[in-house]
Amino acid sequence: MNITGLAGCIVLYTGQGKFHSSTTNTLDYVVNQADTIVENLRNVSGYLAAAKGIIVDSIFLPSEVQQSIDIIETKIESSASTLSQKTSDNSKDIQDGLDSVRLALIIVAAVMLFLAFLGFLFSILGMQPLVYFLIMIGWILVTGTFILCGIFLLLHNVVADTCVAMDEWVQNPTAHTALDDILPCVDNATAQEALLQSKNVTYQLVIVADVMINNISNVNFSPKAGPLYFNQSGPLIPVLCNPFHPDLSGRHCAPGEVQLRNAPKVWKDYTCQVSASGICNTPGRLTPLFYSQMAAAVNVSYGLYRYAPFLIGLEDCTFARKTFTDISKHHCPGLRRYSEWIYIGLVIVSAAVMLSMIFWVIYARERRHRVYTKKLMARTLDEEDKAT
Repeated sequence: MNITGLAGCIVLYTGQGKFHSSTTNTLDYVVNQADTIVENLRNVSGYLAAAKGIIVDSIFLPSEVQQSIDIIETKIESSASTLSQKTSDNSKDIQDGLDSVRLALIIVAAVMLFLAFLGFLFSILGMQPLVYFLIMIGWILVTGTFILCGIFLLLHNVVADTCVAMDEWVQNPTAHTALDDILPCVDNATAQEALLQSKNVTYQLVIVADVMINNISNVNFSPKAGPLYFNQSGPLIPVLCNPFHPDLSGRHCAPGEVQLRNAPKVWKDYTCQVSASGICNTPGRLTPLFYSQMAAAVNVSYGLYRYAPFLIGLEDCTFARKTFTDISKHHCPGLRRYSEWIYIGLVIVSAAVMLSMIFWVIYARERRHRVYTKKLMARTLDEEDKAT
């Protein structure tokens, strides 16, 4: 029975270690996913803030667009902070609970193993009072351990039900569920508005760049044109492809338009060298200053454009779907398996110690009976010797 108890303690200790490791990895994954979302949201906010400062030869975003950026920046920051704080708090609460459970299981395994050893030792030595004392303590511990068995059976079922709930949520996401305690979705209205504003700012920045190209750089002004003249010459600059129509629906590039991702590289070939007065003294249609301003506009525009799929994912909570799918596929099997190990280990330990206590009593009584029998036989022999 002591060997069985030892085996149960080993299963219990191993199971709790692996369960704790698995749950910690799962929580770390969730927190990392949330941190990625927060980082991306703040990157979008940063691009929007940078867009307000874009100026290409005194051409800049309309004032109403800049005001809209100010509003959505505040909302994005609020959503990012809420997501980060809520995920962090939930993760900390769950981790604290898991740490407490882990400590309790380690203590239970150690105490039960020590109890089994002492009981075996005292019963061998015939210390019946101590055996009875250990039995009294043992029954209390066994009762507590059986209660823990029930708790971990419940935990095992909760883990399984949560994993099933994740699968069901992925198929049919709902607005607010208990899964929000694991990874809350970003506010839908904020995500939708951020997506709309990022598209609008991208569209407007492309307009700014194309106005510069069509109305200034690609026009051969005379020196009398004043600030519009900087001795533009050479091949015409290809206009920038706008990825959106005026209604912000998707648009394909027309022939001859340059795409956002490679516009700075293409336009660099149209940059001239300038004199001290800022006039081109080599063929070209962009001064280094205008080129840097247009490149900045393109970089911000392309940055916002690249984050459009991310914002679409926020709008319909795709990121939560992906996270829960990954948890269900890669983390849930381990969580279910190791919570079952703990339950089995507790059952083995409880049963082994309970049976050990029964055998301690039987062995102690048998030993006491043998001692009593030997004394009785010795007394009988003494009386017979005296009689003879």
